Amino acid sequence: MTYVFQPAAPTSLAIAGSDARFPVRRVYCVGRNYAAHAREMGFDPDREPPFFFCKPADAVVPVADGQTLELAYPAQTTNYHYEIELVAAIGKPGSNIPLEQANEHVWGYAVGLDMTRRDLQMKMREMGRPWEIGKAFDASAPIGPLHPSSQVGHPAQAGIWLQVNGNDRQRSDIDKLIWSVPETIAYLSRFFELQPGDLIMTGTPEGVGPVVAGDLMLGGVDGLGELSVRVI
Repeated sequence: MTYVFQPAAPTSLAIAGSDARFPVRRVYCVGRNYAAHAREMGFDPDREPPFFFCKPADAVVPVADGQTLELAYPAQTTNYHYEIELVAAIGKPGSNIPLEQANEHVWGYAVGLDMTRRDLQMKMREMGRPWEIGKAFDASAPIGPLHPSSQVGHPAQAGIWLQVNGNDRQRSDIDKLIWSVPETIAYLSRFFELQPGDLIMTGTPEGVGPVVAGDLMLGGVDGLGELSVRVI
């Protein structure tokens, strides 16, 4: 096959303890999936059906274990926010996945950041327009190494936290997810056929806020390591 230009290399994530890589296909993000975060964003946290937005695969920036990623402050914003998240990686295809089988489709888990141009997101929300300009920009999803579910299991309880310059900003537990990972997979698979390489960013707890150039973000999920990112 001949292409009119050389295709870009696929985005991929490191795998903890392995030289292999996990190729990224799509990135699905769950909105407002912690009740306290829903409240701080001005919404009623009742358990309504989950909603989703997407980031392009090349918005993912892999962060190696022990590395501090230098992340450029993005253009066209003055309110650049962090959101620490548990990331689930799909390794088995499926649609209309039964809840009790959902974990069988998870290849592994990682720590990620859903970086957000909050001012642009809020402007789009007020206008009733899509969020991509605030959520799907370049380098908006730094993600650490994947930990295979065959090694770490399927965590239902684990601390999730983020510090900025050594000060706590977000601290919660994934057991506070409104929609658990299996519930999210089962629901999402009703609308999209999930495929190996898909990532699901499962939502962020309360405490989101801005960072500026020079700030160091350090976050983690218990059992899945830490993610270190400096804004430049």
